[in-house]
Amino acid sequence: MPPAPLRLASQLMSHRETYGRSDIESIGAVTLVTHDMAGSVGFYTSLGFDLINGGPEASFSSFAIGDGFLNLMARPGRRSTSGWGRLILYVSDVDVLYRKALEVGLAPEAPPRDAEWGERYFHLTDPDGHELGFAKPLTPP
Repeated sequence: MPPAPLRLASQLMSHRETYGRSDIESIGAVTLVTHDMAGSVGFYTSLGFDLINGGPEASFSSFAIGDGFLNLMARPGRRSTSGWGRLILYVSDVDVLYRKALEVGLAPEAPPRDAEWGERYFHLTDPDGHELGFAKPLTPP
């Protein structure tokens, strides 16, 4: 059986041939809730995210990511959000970012590894429990 990305690519092509191309082209922004804006802004800026709006005292902050944005929306007080999700971000060098995370005192889930689905990746959890995957597609042999 082919790796997951190849299966997904095949399914996508089949879907497009059957139903046509989607008018949805990309994700412009993802917004995450934070209960501690200062801690979250510190977390993301320590990894090299570019803060373009807001900041530690703001109720809404934005970071530039490629052509899109990662937004943080403050919901101070008791943690009432539930659920789980993972945001996967492609980076130029997984190992460099992993070392940077360690240098600034963060604790990734595990060291980077090459996955059977064709990416090198590692995971890191932000102060509010949002899981971030940092990945780079592997070059085919």
